[in-house]
Amino acid sequence: MQRRTLLRAGLAGALAHPALVQAQGTAPLRIIVPAPPGGPTDLLARALADRTQHSLGRPVVVDNRAGAGGVIGSEAAARSAPDGNTILLGHNQTHASNQAMMPRLPYHVLDSFAPLAKLATVHHALVVPGNYPATTLAALIERGRRGRLSYASSQAGSASHVIAETLVRREKMDATHIPYRGAAPAATDTVAGTVDFYVATFPSVAGLVRDGQLRALEIGAPARLAEFPNIPTAAEAGAPYLAVDAWFGLFAPAGTPEPILQRIATAMLQALAEPEMGTRLASGGFTLDPLPPGPFAAFQKEEVARWAEMVKLTGVTIDG
Repeated sequence: MQRRTLLRAGLAGALAHPALVQAQGTAPLRIIVPAPPGGPTDLLARALADRTQHSLGRPVVVDNRAGAGGVIGSEAAARSAPDGNTILLGHNQTHASNQAMMPRLPYHVLDSFAPLAKLATVHHALVVPGNYPATTLAALIERGRRGRLSYASSQAGSASHVIAETLVRREKMDATHIPYRGAAPAATDTVAGTVDFYVATFPSVAGLVRDGQLRALEIGAPARLAEFPNIPTAAEAGAPYLAVDAWFGLFAPAGTPEPILQRIATAMLQALAEPEMGTRLASGGFTLDPLPPGPFAAFQKEEVARWAEMVKLTGVTIDG
């Protein structure tokens, strides 16, 4: 109910600007995706592009700029002209944790952008091989206290890495980090038993969990998932600090005029509210979590502080 109220408030505020009845022009709106095609960020961007071209009265195109933990695409967006023709689909790494992990980050996660809208979240889960001896998180922690383990991440400095290292540090485990280039190879080696555990975005491993190739020892959701009732929440497993979502939101270059920001935000949030979009994104593992510009800006500031604390605890850094 609160999310719907915030969404209606954001739309009402945007439509109050007379300038919004005027088209932004016919130039394409470019959504920069700081990730390769096929992943969750790309899926979300393309779903929005499909649904907003008519309401904006202009083409909407997706521009994949992958690399460096999202830095390449994010920097390109930050350096774009603030004319309403370029926006970025960022996430918790590009617009929260990178600020703490990268001493030479070529943009500022708060000052270089104008938040447009929070869109959705995805839960993380800790998984082990399907035949792994430890069948609970407590048993895995005990194993890690008695002997050296290894854990995978989708990339050094990713949420996958930071969350897993938070577990290791807080529980005083002995575990070696093995970074991979993407979620797929990390999951593959976890299935094979090459590593002991892996903190993954749940949609990327749900099929493997369903098939028994992986076992999820916890999921960072507020309640158990209806489709996976046997997976305890992080709180139930005794580690509420693991309930850290991946989140996705839209940003424009700083200095973009307010009426333009409001018009784009309105179109994107309206698209997100369509039942067809909800069905499409839910099938990709997203939980819709819309926020208009003001509340999203406040949320992002809280996340920057939260990730800074986690990075300080873990000591994870990325050269760049």
